[in-house]
Formats: sequence, C-alpha cells, structure tokens
Amino acid sequence: MIFVRFAKRVRTLMPNINQERLVEHFISLVRIDSESGNEKAVAEVLTEQLGQLGFEVTQLAVPSEITNGFNIYGKLTGSLEGSIVFSSHMDTVTPGIGIEPIIEDGIIRSKGDTILGGDDKSGIAAVMEAVRSIQERGEAHKTIEVAFTVYEERGMHGAKNFDISKIESSQAIVLDSGGPIGTIITTAPGQQSLKVTIKGKPAHAGLEPEAGINALTVAADAISKMQLSRIDDETTANIGVVQGGQATNIVMPELYIEAEARSLDDDKLAKQVAHMVSTFEAAAQKHGASVEIDSTRSYNAYHIADDDAHVVEVKNTFAAIGIEAMTKPTGGGSDANIFNANGLKTVNLSTGMSKVHTTDEFIAVADLAAITEFVHCYLTR
Repeated sequence: MIFVRFAKRVRTLMPNINQERLVEHFISLVRIDSESGNEKAVAEVLTEQLGQLGFEVTQLAVPSEITNGFNIYGKLTGSLEGSIVFSSHMDTVTPGIGIEPIIEDGIIRSKGDTILGGDDKSGIAAVMEAVRSIQERGEAHKTIEVAFTVYEERGMHGAKNFDISKIESSQAIVLDSGGPIGTIITTAPGQQSLKVTIKGKPAHAGLEPEAGINALTVAADAISKMQLSRIDDETTANIGVVQGGQATNIVMPELYIEAEARSLDDDKLAKQVAHMVSTFEAAAQKHGASVEIDSTRSYNAYHIADDDAHVVEVKNTFAAIGIEAMTKPTGGGSDANIFNANGLKTVNLSTGMSKVHTTDEFIAVADLAAITEFVHCYLTR
C-alpha cells in the first residue's frame, strides 16, 4: 500500500510516463543474473523487448573470452529533427546472483545480501519506458539509437569492442552515474594500469635467509616511498592486488602487484605513472632483484565544455521538466570515456543510483521516474 500511494503522487509530477510499468520493468531486469561475463540472458531479453518496440536490433559479437553475451545496437527512426544515442551497460558487479529487490517507502533496494543492479539497469529501464510512453501517447520523437554494452564493470571491454561504425548520431548520453538527478558528468579521468612482477631469490628462511632476496621486502621498500591515494584534486593512485609467497620457510622469490593511477590531466597522469615505475625499479636495483612492469592505458580522460551545444541541450531539457542541472567532474571511468575517445561526444548522467557496488545499493522511485521523464522530454523536444 505504501508503494501504491507513492506511485500516484509521483505520477502527477511526471505525467508523461507510466511509473508502475517503469518500476516493474526495472525489477524484472535486476532479477536476471548478469554479473560481468554472464550477460547472455539479459541481452537476449532486451533484444526481444527492443524488437517489440520497433527497434532495428543488431547483436554485436564480443570476444568469447570476455563474455557469453553480446553488445546490443538498436535504432528507432523518428520524425523529429535530430538523433541521439542512449547507452547503459547490462552487467553488474558481484555479488549479483539471485537479486531479490524490495520496495520500502518509495526506495528500491535488495534484501541485503546482494547488490541491487541499479548500476546500470536503471538506465536501461529509463530509456525503454520513455520509448513505451512516447509510443503509447502517439508523440513524434527524434531518432533514437541505443548502445547497451557488456562487461563495463571490469574494464569497459564491451564498449571497447563495440562496433562504433553502426552508430549514426554524433552525440550520446550514457546513463550511468550517481548523485542528484540533473548531474551531468562532463569531465572524467584517464586511467593507467600497472602489472608489476618483482623477482627476488629463494632461500631457506631458517638455514640461510641472507642468501635470498625477498620480493616482499623489495615491494614494501618501493611502496613506502611511493605517493599513493589522493595525490591532488585531479589525481589518485592505488595498489589494489598483491599476490606472492609459497611457504613460511621460503624467502619469497616472486611477488605480483596490480596498481593504477588516474587523473583528469594527462600530464599529471604521465608524471604519476613515471613516479610509480621508477620507484619500483629503484627498489629492485637496491635489493638486487629484478622487476617487470606492464603499463597500459585503460582509458583516456575526456572533458566537454559547459557551453558545448550538447551540454546546453541536456541542461535545457532538465530545465523543461523543472530540474536545475549541474555539470561536474568524476573520479571514475565509464563507457563515456571509450565513446568520447572514439569521436562520439558523450556525457554521463545520474540516474539517482546510490551506494553502488555495495549490498546497501538503492535507488528512489522518484529519481528513476525523473530520469525517465528526462529521456522522454529529450526525445520529444
């Protein structure tokens, strides 16, 4: 009964959409298991649903070593001038198996032992309900393209493997951020990934430890001298994975480390990465060890000016539904980084998702309705 009363109140504020149908569709999507690499089931469901809405749908293959699923491209030709790509990812983080969503006082959350999956099925639900409502009302609309991707959560590999030649629009909107509705991410960092292997020398830890070179000692020396965590307001760095060791009676001969650096500024990112690499190399030389470092760019930074026509149009659409929009930077990457790098001008908008990547994740029905209203308004303006 709480949900029914809430639904009626929100519908008077968001008259263009069917909130009950929106919530039901969102809940049905989060109940489909789709942790990264296992998106086939949800991709098949969405392919069928988009087809029922009249989209020309293409399943885009992704290397099988990445996922059992596929990317989705869809196009629905409109009669109004202009076209836009809306994009969201289909995968979730763990624990995302057997999600049981519940609604309490207008808030959708899981029962507590899994994530909810609003990241990023809230974006998918918003786009599809906006299209359903437009068709139900017989409204004219812009041409809409959808790009639903796999494996975003573990390196944006779906977007990296997306056949960008399918896309006809010159600009896109990714629905994959948190914060208040109206938040427009116009600046996001680049990320460099470091995979470090330190090779020391084994020895018996009780009989002759001085004959060995402990790889952990090398790593500890390097990390103690390394600038990590928050470097400045644009730059961060982190050691995330450490693996090594065979037994307590063996001086550790090898250690594997995964690290990253991010920055909104490419020069600062290069400087931080160089610092991390040189610090590992200096420590290895000091202790007589060797080090192998695989440094790769995960994704590039992007920045879109506040007065860019795409940003202005997004702001004006929010204003048209009574929401004051704001542009801001983020410290996280998304498919928007990949699309921008491929020449598709892309902003990332909040769907209202909160506490993502945790079992406390939730989304307010009012926020889900509001971002759906934004999509509806954008397409029909």
